[in-house]
Amino acid sequence: MNNNKILAFILPVLLYACGDSNETSESALQSAESTDGNPVAERAALAITADLMRDYVVEISDDKYEGRGPGSAGDEAARKYLAAEMEKMGILPGATDGSWEQPFDLIGVTAEQPDTWTFVRDDTNLTLKQWDEFIVSSGVQDEHAIVEDAEVVFVGYGIQAPEYDWDDYKGHDLKGKVLLMMNNDPDWDPELFAGETRLWYGRWDYKYLSAARQGAAGAIIIHTSPSAGYPYQVVQTSWTGEAFELPAGDEPRSQALAWVTEDSARKLVGMAGLDLDTLREAADNRDFEPVSLGVTTSISMDVSINRVQSANVLGLIPGSDPVLKDEAVIYTAHHDHLGIGTPNDEGDVIYNGAMDNASGVAQILAIAKAIKSLPETPRRSIVIALVGAEEQGLLGSKYYAENPTFMPGKIAANLNYDGGNIWGETHDVTYIGLGKSSIDKILSSVAAEQGRVVRADQFSDRGYFYRSDQFSFAKIGVPAMYLDTGTDFVDREKDWGKAQVNHYTDVNYHQPSDEYDDSWNFDGMISDALLGYWTGLAIANADEMPTWNPGDEFEAARLESLATE
Repeated sequence: MNNNKILAFILPVLLYACGDSNETSESALQSAESTDGNPVAERAALAITADLMRDYVVEISDDKYEGRGPGSAGDEAARKYLAAEMEKMGILPGATDGSWEQPFDLIGVTAEQPDTWTFVRDDTNLTLKQWDEFIVSSGVQDEHAIVEDAEVVFVGYGIQAPEYDWDDYKGHDLKGKVLLMMNNDPDWDPELFAGETRLWYGRWDYKYLSAARQGAAGAIIIHTSPSAGYPYQVVQTSWTGEAFELPAGDEPRSQALAWVTEDSARKLVGMAGLDLDTLREAADNRDFEPVSLGVTTSISMDVSINRVQSANVLGLIPGSDPVLKDEAVIYTAHHDHLGIGTPNDEGDVIYNGAMDNASGVAQILAIAKAIKSLPETPRRSIVIALVGAEEQGLLGSKYYAENPTFMPGKIAANLNYDGGNIWGETHDVTYIGLGKSSIDKILSSVAAEQGRVVRADQFSDRGYFYRSDQFSFAKIGVPAMYLDTGTDFVDREKDWGKAQVNHYTDVNYHQPSDEYDDSWNFDGMISDALLGYWTGLAIANADEMPTWNPGDEFEAARLESLATE
C-alpha cells in the first residue's frame, strides 16, 4: 500500500465527505494530486504489524482467561491486561472518574431447562426434547419462570413496522399467549424491509421484545440456518448456561424465550391440521393476521439469579484542537466471549473467542498504537473502547451509549471491529453500513488507494449491522460502521473467500474450536487495520463531522442529539 497516495487523498475526501458534497471543487481535487503526503503519519502507521496483533490474539484467547465470560475471573484478568497495554502506549484512562474501566452490573440468569416440553391439542400431545428440538431460557429476572396453559399463536414475522405499512399483530389480543414466529424479515422486495438485507426487525432480540410488548407469556422463534445466519448448534451453545442482561427496568418481559428447530415447528403446526409452509407463505403478505393453532402449552423453570459486574475498558487520546477536542472518534471492539460452556466432542469447555473477538481487539490496539505514535494527536479526541458483554446482546456498548463519556452529539463517528481476516490479502473489504452515512466516501477513497474495492455486507441476509456494537452507537445517532473481511482473496479462486467465512460460521463460530493456530495469515488484518487508521484520522481531523444519509433510519436520532448540544 502506498501511504503517500493515501495521505494525498485525505484533504479532498474530507471536503467531499464531511462537508457539502455539492461544494466539492476542481481546486480541491487538484490539491489532492499535488499533496506530498505525510511522512510522519506514514511512520506511525508502521506500528500496525502482524507480530503485534498476533501477540494480542494469542494472549487474550489463551485458556488462562477461560473464554472471558462476563463477570468471570478471566474477564477481569483480560480487562486488566488490556488496560495495562494501553497504559504502556501512553494512552490516558478514559472513564469519567479517571480510571480505565466503566463498570456495569449484569444479572446472570441460568434457567434449568426442562428435559421435555409438551404441547396439547384435544387428545393429541407433542413432546419435544431439550437440546435436540428446542432451547428455552427465562425472560424474567426471577427465581421462577412459568407459562401455564397458554394458547400458541402463529404471528408470522412478529413485526410492527409502520414505515412499511406492516403489522403482523393487527390488534389481536395476545396477552398471556405463546407466540410462534419466523426468523428474519420479508426479503423478496428491495423496497420492502431492504430486500435481502436483514434489518433489526429480523433479529431475535427484536422478536422477543416485540412479543413482550404484546403482553405475550412466551415467544418461540423457528430456527433455520438461512433465516438465522448460523446453524442450530450456535443456538445450542449460545442459549444454554448462564445468560447475562443489564438489570431489569420497567420494560415488558415474557416469561419464556425459546427456539425450536424447523422440523419441530412443522410438527407443532401440524397438530392444528395446518402446513408450516402454507402459513409462512401467508405471512409474506401485509394482510396476514395471527393464526391460533388451538394448541396449549405449559412450561416452568427454576432460575438461578446471579449479580456480577463487568466493565468497558476505555482509553483516551485527547485531541489537539482547542475546540474539536471536545468531540471524539470512538473505536470499538468487544473483549468478551462465551466463557466456559458445553463441552464439544473433544471435551473442550473453553470458548476462547480467538477470531471472535480477540482479533478485533488486536486490530483496535494496533490502531491505537499507531495514533499514539503521532507526534501531534488528531484534532478530535480518540476513544479506544474495548467493550464487554457483547455476546450477551451488545450490553457493554449499550451501557456506554446510555452513559457516554462524550455526549452523543459530540461523537463524530464509531468505527467497530468484530472479527478479523485470518486468511490473507484481499482485493476487497466488507463495509457493513455502506450506503448509510458520509463515512462511505472517506473509507472508499482510502480503500481505493490500497487498491481495494469496498463492498457492502456480502452476507446481508445475516443482519450483521444489528449484531455488533456499532448498532448501539447508531441508535443514539452516531454515524457508525463495521469493517469486516473481504472475500476476493489475492491468488485464490473466486468463491474461496466465501467458503472460508462460511466454514468458520458453520464449524467454529461460538464453539470451543474458535482458537488461534499458526495457520493464521495476518496480512489482511494489517490492511483492514490500516484502513481504519487512515479513515479515523480523516474523520478526527475534518472540520465537520460525518452525517447519516438523508432518510436513513438513524438520521432522526442524530438530529435530535445535535439539537440538544
